[in-house]
Amino acid sequence: MRILPLHPDIEKYLHKHGLYPKFEKQKRLFETNPRHPSLNTELMEPKHLRFFSFRVDKKYRALFFFHSNDVVEVIEVNNHYK
Repeated sequence: MRILPLHPDIEKYLHKHGLYPKFEKQKRLFETNPRHPSLNTELMEPKHLRFFSFRVDKKYRALFFFHSNDVVEVIEVNNHYK
């Protein structure tokens, strides 16, 4: 599994919120095993749009979609509870 390079706005958000090291750790874990329990990877609603998310930490999640079977693009990192 491979995650495409992040958009500069997402990188800026990660740095601003002190999440970049956590994101990198979770990214490596995702690329090795996208179903690892600590990622809590899930299909978002509405399911037919095929957007997914994985946990960056207990508060933040990364939203992504599949370009192909083994390539994903993160389109947003956000506060899961806002």
